[in-house]
Amino acid sequence: MALLNFKKKTESGTVVTPEVEAFLDGYSIEVMPRTAEKVEDFRDLLPQGTRVYIAHIEGTPIEDMVKTAARIAGEGYNVMPHFPARIIKDKATLENWIAMYQGEAGVKQALLLAGGVTTPHGDFDSSMQLLETGLFDKAGFTNLHVAGHPEGNKDIDPDGSTKNVDDALRWKNKFNETTDASMALATQFAFDAKPIIAWADGLKEAGIDLPIHIGIAGPAKLQTLIKFAIACGVGPSLKVLQKRAMDVTKLLLPYEPTDVIAELAAHKAANPDFNIEKVHFFPLGGIKTNAKWAIDNGGSSTKPVNG
Repeated sequence: MALLNFKKKTESGTVVTPEVEAFLDGYSIEVMPRTAEKVEDFRDLLPQGTRVYIAHIEGTPIEDMVKTAARIAGEGYNVMPHFPARIIKDKATLENWIAMYQGEAGVKQALLLAGGVTTPHGDFDSSMQLLETGLFDKAGFTNLHVAGHPEGNKDIDPDGSTKNVDDALRWKNKFNETTDASMALATQFAFDAKPIIAWADGLKEAGIDLPIHIGIAGPAKLQTLIKFAIACGVGPSLKVLQKRAMDVTKLLLPYEPTDVIAELAAHKAANPDFNIEKVHFFPLGGIKTNAKWAIDNGGSSTKPVNG
């Protein structure tokens, strides 16, 4: 006889399942300096110890990035700033960024990625080149995350294949054997659980054992998500949004990640060795909106510090 699946309601009336509560435990979220400024106190929104990624968009002064990191760290959160290879001029600049982050915000975690610009500003073109400098290990970083792409990336593989993405993942998996830091894949967002599950299982079969922090788009207007999805090259699961857009009863309603989270959570509960370990939210409809959805759907695991 199957075990009873006990559910409980939050104050908002949302039914929380044990599977979703467990799956959302330890989720992370992404902010930018300008979006962080709109939040009076992150402790009103996020659980204690939440990892907060700080996205570095081209043109953002490093001083603004460090100031944001220091503010959020001061409120008790683990900050993980982006290090986009293509906007970092050279090794000396990278070393200076690391020193600034550590000196002013105590940073020991980083997300390394190529970055969203086509032409490199200097010596670096990929996250692998940043790792090869050895500067993060030298500075004692405890966590180094790199990008994952459940639906491929046409900037990296213009022919529509996944060859270059796969080659890079194998390299990063090998590098994981040499670094003292804990490594993980932080992925681009997707909207359909089935391709995500197939991709994650495929990595494991290929011998890539880096834990996965799956990217999930937070609640937002449907038009906003479709715009971001096209801009970011999200592939097969974009059909989920397009199908929703054709339903006039749902067209004006905000998208919420309830279904994709529930399906992934159920799969994780049924397959404990499934290599997706955490959820990483992209708050495309706003940080407060995303945090409220998490609070309403995550039970005790998403209760904010000041909750």
